[in-house]
Amino acid sequence: MLSEPSAATVRATLPAVGAAIGEITERFYARLFAAHPALLRNLFNRGNQAAGTQRQALAGSIAAFATHLLDHPDRRPDALLSRIAHKHASLGVTPEQYAVVHEHLFAAIAEVLGEAVTPEVAAAWDEVYWLMANALVAIEKRLYEESGGHRGLRPWEVVERVTETADVVTFRVRPVDGGAAVRGFRAGQYVSVGVTLPDGARQIRQYSLSGAPGDSVRQFSVKRVHGAADGTTPDGEVSRHLHARVREGDVLELSEPYGDLVLGDAAGRPLLLASAGIGVTPMVAMLAALAADGHRAPVTVVHGDRSPAGHALRADHTAYAAKLPDAAVHFFYERDAEPGTRTGLVDLAGVDVAPGTRAYLCGPLPFMRAVRTQLLAKGVAPADVHYEVFGPDLWLASA
Repeated sequence: MLSEPSAATVRATLPAVGAAIGEITERFYARLFAAHPALLRNLFNRGNQAAGTQRQALAGSIAAFATHLLDHPDRRPDALLSRIAHKHASLGVTPEQYAVVHEHLFAAIAEVLGEAVTPEVAAAWDEVYWLMANALVAIEKRLYEESGGHRGLRPWEVVERVTETADVVTFRVRPVDGGAAVRGFRAGQYVSVGVTLPDGARQIRQYSLSGAPGDSVRQFSVKRVHGAADGTTPDGEVSRHLHARVREGDVLELSEPYGDLVLGDAAGRPLLLASAGIGVTPMVAMLAALAADGHRAPVTVVHGDRSPAGHALRADHTAYAAKLPDAAVHFFYERDAEPGTRTGLVDLAGVDVAPGTRAYLCGPLPFMRAVRTQLLAKGVAPADVHYEVFGPDLWLASA
């Protein structure tokens, strides 16, 4: 994929670029938003920008893509690209925007690395960028076509609002245009939800669909995000807006369903669905789909939460698992554990994992890293461990 001269140059300069990638991405976003302030108000997550997590995710993806090109020159990193493309498609990203990113990213690289960016170095990293960008454009084009050619968001009316816990609310919505077709979705997928905030900014967030895939009324659940007490991370402005202001009859904007954490062909495969906190949402949808499909192979359900009262969708979590003929449920609570549940953080030491298990994880990054480590120790193949991250994907950035 990468030409031999460029591969040699990228290999030689990757340590320097990698060491400076944090500063490069910081300057990139500063330049981008100075030139296009509407992108920060109306497309990018302002909370992630303030916390710096989006910069970390971008840096991690660039470094991972370049490293893959060098280590596996004949194989494209489709898993990495697919995850990014699904997020981009849910936001309505266009091919033209990649040229805008290119302009400001390469200006930032030149600013940070200075004279080290020779014409040969610039050409090599330009090749890396366009290999990644063109691959994403192609994948996103296919995703848009699969969604019926629809790009962007359309209006949906809130028909029901359900308080799940003190910090989680479920919204059930249907298209404002009652005659508009509602495309089916695959259990585990998410939608982008757009709102206009009091300051006029149009912000977009992704929320997993937490209802049964066959339902024509879409359902997603929102956890109110509390910022850190020390001010290092802000409150979630969209989640707090949805909790405080959105009621039945209000209109939200939703994208088509996207996301690559889906069950695939699960027939006959033992499965393990592990979640923590609001990571329960895609797992409930998966359990609903498995129950509807008559899945008969073993399913191990694992969930961790602070307390039973804080366990969102607990009734659905339990009920769908009970419909499966061979399901084992393991709930872990840090406090107030009830009979039949366990006290403490999720620990798979006492959980049987069948040979050939395919695992799906969703929750905070430390939780997923710990569970993955335990699954590998129990013999689960690395390729059979799939995960979903809410917000910027920092798995690669922190590897």
